[in-house]
Amino acid sequence: MTKHSTPMAGPLSPVAFAGSGSDLSAVLAERLDAVEEFLDAAVAQTERLPDEASHHLLRAGGKRVRPMLVLLASEYGDPTAVDVVKAAAAVELIHLATLYHDDVMDDAPVRRGAQAAHEVWGNSVAILTGDLLFARASLLSAELGVAAVELQARTFERLVLGQLNEFAGPQPGDDPVAHYLQVLADKTGSLIAGACEFGLLASGAPEAHVPVLRDFGERIGVAFQIADDIIDLTSDPEVSGKTPGTDLREGVPTLPVLYAQRAADAGDAEAQRIVELLAADLSSDEALETARVALAAHPVTAEVRAEARRWADAAIAALESLPAGWVKDSLIEFADTVVSRVA
Repeated sequence: MTKHSTPMAGPLSPVAFAGSGSDLSAVLAERLDAVEEFLDAAVAQTERLPDEASHHLLRAGGKRVRPMLVLLASEYGDPTAVDVVKAAAAVELIHLATLYHDDVMDDAPVRRGAQAAHEVWGNSVAILTGDLLFARASLLSAELGVAAVELQARTFERLVLGQLNEFAGPQPGDDPVAHYLQVLADKTGSLIAGACEFGLLASGAPEAHVPVLRDFGERIGVAFQIADDIIDLTSDPEVSGKTPGTDLREGVPTLPVLYAQRAADAGDAEAQRIVELLAADLSSDEALETARVALAAHPVTAEVRAEARRWADAAIAALESLPAGWVKDSLIEFADTVVSRVA
């Protein structure tokens, strides 16, 4: 199999958190390379179409945040245990599987700077490829033991429920913001928490660390997605790999949109204008850009940034009982970096 290089250290690359050029950073980079090689082999198929489709998003790159969290959490046990790389790969395959499905549901044309799989092969192939990757992740989890299978099942159940609840929307009497935050906890927080737990499980780390890192993962996952909501409004597509305003065009009620609606209900005239822009036909690039710029400039977007910071701070606070050291420092740095993307 062809070896694919580890994604370069960027704004969300936890490899750099151990200190640029340090021995620890070099060790983590080497282990992440091992995960990358394992992933390349794990998704391989003998037939051309499933092999190309399965490798499509893997070869498009990505920050490998979840595998990196598996590796960091494994430092509380035996990070050299053979199951650690396998656990990191399983977590990334679950994540990749959801991306194939999400892009179909969102009709997103671009993912990680490349054409989305459904744009290349159609919806059916993209959905089946996501299923195929999840099957491979399930095989890896089975090799890790019953506890890993249970962890994967619980995590995937929450991922699906989060997607279903997002689709259904808040019910009458529900707070739309609270509903949305729960969706984020299920869709994003659960897998980041699962990554931390996989790392602890695969390395034989103390069970006392499980609830600590689970809480950390849940909270930083919410912060992560809130930051992504802002990036959808303000990003450079060449940097983010996503088209700005995609969520707005698809009618996704992101947190900036919900905050704008709340401000409009409270009588904010500019927020009311923005809500009207968002409710209009956004199929044209001009209409989308007008709505996007207006929402990005409104004070509610700054409020959303502050909300992301609060969730990151809560994630950091959850780590208090962990022993001091470079792993804890790296997790704190990761939490800070998640929100500094939109500072």
